[in-house]
Amino acid sequence: MHGEYKIPGGKLVVVDVEAEDGVLRHVRVAGDFFLEPDEALDAVNGALEGAPADTDAAGLAARIDAAVPEGTVMYGLTSEGVGIAVRRALAHATDWTDYDWQLIHEGPEAPALHMALDEVLTAEVAAGRRPPTLRVWEWGAPAVIIGSFQSLRNEVDPEGAARHGIEVVRRISGGGAMFVEPGNTITYSLSVPEALVQGLSFQDSYAYLDDWVLGALGEMGIRAWYQPLNDIATDQGKIAGAAQKRVVGPGGGPGAVLHHVTMSYDIDADKMLEVLRIGREKMSDKGTKSAKKRVDPLRRQTGLAREAVIERMISSFAGQYGLTQGKVTDEELSRGRELARTKFSSAEWTARVP
Repeated sequence: MHGEYKIPGGKLVVVDVEAEDGVLRHVRVAGDFFLEPDEALDAVNGALEGAPADTDAAGLAARIDAAVPEGTVMYGLTSEGVGIAVRRALAHATDWTDYDWQLIHEGPEAPALHMALDEVLTAEVAAGRRPPTLRVWEWGAPAVIIGSFQSLRNEVDPEGAARHGIEVVRRISGGGAMFVEPGNTITYSLSVPEALVQGLSFQDSYAYLDDWVLGALGEMGIRAWYQPLNDIATDQGKIAGAAQKRVVGPGGGPGAVLHHVTMSYDIDADKMLEVLRIGREKMSDKGTKSAKKRVDPLRRQTGLAREAVIERMISSFAGQYGLTQGKVTDEELSRGRELARTKFSSAEWTARVP
C-alpha cells in the first residue's frame, strides 16, 4: 500500500507499507524532506514496523518520537505527518494528481443559487457523475452567508441588512458568517471525492485542501498559513475562512467533500459591522479588540486587481494538478434553481436556527 501526504508548509512524505496479521510490515518512508542524522530514517521505519495496523496518526507519531535519536532534526517533516501518510496508505487514499480536475468559472449568480450549486455539484461528485471540481464564484448581489448551525438573530442585524439591501442565506456547511459584496470577495468551492481525504482527521483535511491556495498566495508575495480550525492568515491578519460539508454517496457508499473558501479582496468594514453582530467573546477568542482588524483585504496585500488574483490562483492550481474548462450542466442548473427556490430562499431554512 502506498500513501502520500504533503505536510502543510512543509514537504512531501511518502510511505509504502503492508498490513499483515493486523500489524505494519515492510515500512519504507521517503520524501523530499530533510532529516538529520541519516540513521534517523532507519529509526522512523523501525518505529513503525510491527505497530498495530489500527494505530491512529497520533499514536504512530508517538512511536516515532520515542525511537529517533536524541537531537534529531526534521525540516519540512513531522512525525505526525509520517503517521498521516501511513493512515492514508492503509485507507487507500487518492492523490490530487489521480484526477482530471474540472474548472467552473461562470457569470454572477444569486447567493441562494450559489448555495444550491454547492449541494448539487458535490452530490454529483459523490455519485461519480462529475469529476472533482474547482468552482470559482461570481456574486450577483451582496449577502450575508451564515453557517448551517448559527443562530440567525445572534449573527445578523436585520435592520442593518435591510438598510443596505443585503440578502441573508444559510449554507449547508458549518462555520461562521460571511459578509460578501460583488467585486470585494473571492469565493471558491472544491467538490472532491472522499477518497482524497481518506486517512486525514477533520482538522487535517482543512489544512490539506487549503495547501494549494497557500502556494498560490505565496507566488503573489503573500506569506500565508493555515490557522486551525478554518482560517487562512497572514502577518497582517486573517484573509479567508473555510468551511466543509461531507456528502454520503448513493446507497451509503463512498461520498464527497465540499470545501469552500471565502477570501476578502476588499471590504467595507463599517458596513459589515452594521450588518453582522460580532460578539465580544468571538473577538477575544481571535485575540483582537477590533472587528475591523480581523480581516485584511487581499487588494492591499497584493496590489493586484481582483480578476488578476483569481487568474493567478487558477493558474497555480492548473500548474500543479491540471485543470480543464467545464460548466454547470443544464440538468445541474435546473436542479440548483429548484433547490434555491424551495430550500435556500425559504424562511424555514434560513431561520432553522432562529
